[in-house]
Amino acid sequence: MTLILGVLEEGLIYAVMALGVYITYKILDFPDLSVDSTFPMGAALTASALLAGMDPVLTLILSFAAGAAAGCVTGLIHVKLKVRDLLSGIIVMTGLYSVNLRLAGGRANVPVFNQDTIFENPFLADVIPALLSPYLMVLILFLIILICKVLLDLYLNTRSGYLLRAVGDNEALVTSLAKDKGMVKILGLAIANGFSALAGSIYCQHKGFFEISVGTGTIVIGLASVIIGIQLLCPENGVSLPSRLGLPQVRPTTAVIAGSVVYKACISLAISMGMEANDLKLITSILFLIILVVSTERRKKVKGLA
Repeated sequence: MTLILGVLEEGLIYAVMALGVYITYKILDFPDLSVDSTFPMGAALTASALLAGMDPVLTLILSFAAGAAAGCVTGLIHVKLKVRDLLSGIIVMTGLYSVNLRLAGGRANVPVFNQDTIFENPFLADVIPALLSPYLMVLILFLIILICKVLLDLYLNTRSGYLLRAVGDNEALVTSLAKDKGMVKILGLAIANGFSALAGSIYCQHKGFFEISVGTGTIVIGLASVIIGIQLLCPENGVSLPSRLGLPQVRPTTAVIAGSVVYKACISLAISMGMEANDLKLITSILFLIILVVSTERRKKVKGLA
């Protein structure tokens, strides 16, 4: 049960970030590497804010806003300065490393163990019965990811959301509607990095510390979560797992969340089988490579059958 709860906690935290990667990777087709720095940016901002006495819930909003601002910078560099998408993300990712250190007061590691968080505070201690205390973190994380998913789904069904999806599929269509495709891209990048920073804020409050290297490999985790979820639950071509089981089709955002949990379960399984925690990045890279190969082969097979 401890292992299952740990997988759910890790999976739901990174699922928030994966929702942002879904926007850039699947909707905008934008390889945004700035996620690797907006994630720790949310953690650094949260650590400093908690030490300053800020309400932990407000740090979530503040982190999202900061991440959205960083996403806007990536978009402006790409759209206004005509820098390639990949290079735009690398530039912002590199620059934010120094910004994150400044947000953390010049320290590479900031503990917040003695501060109130969204998981531990006097309010929760008074209203949550002792029976639910072992599952409290999972319940709070589930509530957060549910709110994020519902808000994102609602947004994607608005006029602005349809334009965002149109930019990734057909930029000429957006231009023909007299809309600025560049501004739509900037908005999408802002939302995506806002989710990434929000995940970093949750991660900081969950772990009880900020560490400058926590964002390393974040984009890989996000991409793996998106690919696993989409391929399992709602592939663009072929039959999905719910269809084979006679279940209704799921939304892509739901698939991404499930993919994040499955990915973290695979990592935990590898470690429980004897691999050391120091090999985590290696495990992540190998697993991501396998996912990409399987995804590519499946796509080729579906096209061959068509």
